[in-house]
Amino acid sequence: MSENDNEKSAGKLPDELPMVSLDEHRGMRAQKETDARRHQIGVQADQEALRLSQAALEQNLFRGPSETWSDAAEKAAYLLHLFAATGEAQDPRYKRLIEETIADLRQMARSPTNPGS
Repeated sequence: MSENDNEKSAGKLPDELPMVSLDEHRGMRAQKETDARRHQIGVQADQEALRLSQAALEQNLFRGPSETWSDAAEKAAYLLHLFAATGEAQDPRYKRLIEETIADLRQMARSPTNPGS
């Protein structure tokens, strides 16, 4: 190799650099902190996706009166799920009633006839 070759390659990076895992070079505590941050970012992303999904569902549910039994059942089931998340709904009797009512609503929504007829 001539001096010119050395000068040319000195300022030039190779096309492929070896990948280095930074996690392997950190201490155990730093790795755990990094993992916790990554997990928290994932949880926050999931929560944001859930919030956006819930907002879209609510926009659909609030658009006006139900036109079918299925629409009415979905609205009622949504409200029951919201209630189920409250402290008052933790009573085992209420939990069972909520589950049974949601099952009834879904069954009624699948039925082609009006429940009162």
